[in-house]
Amino acid sequence: MVPRLSDMKYIVEYRLWLQFEDGRQGEIDLQAELWGEVFEPLRDIAYFKTVHLDKALKTICWDNGADFAPEFLYHLVTTAR
Repeated sequence: MVPRLSDMKYIVEYRLWLQFEDGRQGEIDLQAELWGEVFEPLRDIAYFKTVHLDKALKTICWDNGADFAPEFLYHLVTTAR
């Protein structure tokens, strides 16, 4: 089963709170993941804050086309300490 995001909230800096359809939820920090051409603009905190939940894709995304696979986000949430 592919995990699907049901809700998200921006917290501070590069931290987000995510909730999945199976009820799992938690905070993640994406700062270390912002490398590569499509993610470079997200290093600007003002732009990072424009993150939103794509209801069709069930993941987080930005207007420049950047997104993260929901499987990757689920892994971050379920292994966070």
